[in-house]
Amino acid sequence: MDKILQRIHTARRVVVKVGTSTLTHEDGGANLRLLSCLARVLSEVRRTGKELVLVTSGAMGIGMGKLGLSQRPKDTPTRQAAAAVGQCVLMTMYDRIFWEYGQLVAQLLLTRHDTENNESRANLHNSFERLLELGVLPIVNENDSVAVEELEGKFGDNDSLSAIVARLIGADLLILMTDTDGLFDANPRETPDARVIPFVPYVTDEILALADGEGSARGTGGMSTKLRAVQLASNAGIPAVIMNGSAPERLYELLAGKAVGTVFGTNKQA
Repeated sequence: MDKILQRIHTARRVVVKVGTSTLTHEDGGANLRLLSCLARVLSEVRRTGKELVLVTSGAMGIGMGKLGLSQRPKDTPTRQAAAAVGQCVLMTMYDRIFWEYGQLVAQLLLTRHDTENNESRANLHNSFERLLELGVLPIVNENDSVAVEELEGKFGDNDSLSAIVARLIGADLLILMTDTDGLFDANPRETPDARVIPFVPYVTDEILALADGEGSARGTGGMSTKLRAVQLASNAGIPAVIMNGSAPERLYELLAGKAVGTVFGTNKQA
């Protein structure tokens, strides 16, 4: 674990993913306190010389709140509409809040085609590289108004998207911020004395079996999607961390080389 923590401490290029349940309240409204804290922490980390990419969920959850929808829509057109409404609100908030801390941001909305087509992938890579060179913090989301299951253009969840982005840009670290403290040795909702597993050398079938696979009413992810994302990163030699997003300040500890949440090794140990 010490070697992985050292790699985390020296990581220069980092992808941070934050989920819907972290960014929004139960009614779909944005958690402005947390957004402001996240923006402050990421902006301060950026000023230490690290390059950051933020993969964000939350557009559909916020759109549901704006449209007065209490449950995730079942039909595709309403999901598309909610995502379109919510993405506008979400990026407006990000732009305003990050600007308060002197950090420029840019929006990148992706579909699976963008990362699988050779020409599109090269253009996307160039966009990331130039934005990072300019000191801009790219904010990435899936283009849910275009990429739908029926069109086979969807990543399926932003956990997987974050790992794909990490691989695309050659990131040194992937951080998945969620509404739990990490990966538990049992379901904490059912087992009161369940404990966080501090270190997982690599994801095995036994580790995958610990995931409950369920997302929230406002989001699509669950622990199973995060573990799949960790596997994608691990296979590319990128260490990963699953941590609680309700306390973004703990990123300081993590990037200082201290264990936070669940730290995952890689299948390509340096």
